[in-house]
Amino acid sequence: MIELRPYQELGGAHHGWLDTRHHFSFADYYNPERMHWGQLRVWNDDTIAARSGFPPHPHRDMEIITYVRKGAITHEDNLGNRGRTAAGDVQVMSAGTGIAHSEVNEEDESTQIFQIWIMPDEKGLPPTWGTKPFPKGERSGSFITLASGLANDSEDALTIRASARLVAATLTAGQSAEYHIAPGRKVYLVPASGQIDINGVVAKAGDGVAVSDERLLTVSAQQDSEIVLVDVA
Repeated sequence: MIELRPYQELGGAHHGWLDTRHHFSFADYYNPERMHWGQLRVWNDDTIAARSGFPPHPHRDMEIITYVRKGAITHEDNLGNRGRTAAGDVQVMSAGTGIAHSEVNEEDESTQIFQIWIMPDEKGLPPTWGTKPFPKGERSGSFITLASGLANDSEDALTIRASARLVAATLTAGQSAEYHIAPGRKVYLVPASGQIDINGVVAKAGDGVAVSDERLLTVSAQQDSEIVLVDVA
């Protein structure tokens, strides 16, 4: 089953400094049919104005992945971590027993991010944070793993404490890439840019695509496209 969730139909809010769309119930947006997708709990599409951002706030027992689409985001937390993650790169925060952090756009242009929350396999572990650059050339024409908690995945990927993985691909118009899905698992993917065909379903930039009971996805780019995909139990 492949269900298209158009960008225009997503929940969301405008806060002046933040323009956000919610693929799942979050904050003031509640949809009982979109509480989660397997272990995937949150997928927010955020545009953060220049020189603004999320002030310090706490989290616990959640794997929080930030995929930067445009600009950069600067992270700072109460563990003493500070780092800047630029477009195309990824940061991971395992909230564990508790962490307080800020995420600020210190740039002179707006920043666009996907904020992805995945429920952990185990609660009560020490909090951690990490970031890593992933040159887009490495994912040209095929999916590469950026973050994972699955055995046998690339050691180059950031580690998360969940039976899940985050992959991404950049395809030029006319290119295709395949993604194999293990039995019993679900996939949620969003084109960060462009327009794609997934097994006959067309999705534009920002649309969500919820996949279950499929074993093989063939993703074909109708325009130059950047695709982000989460595979969960």
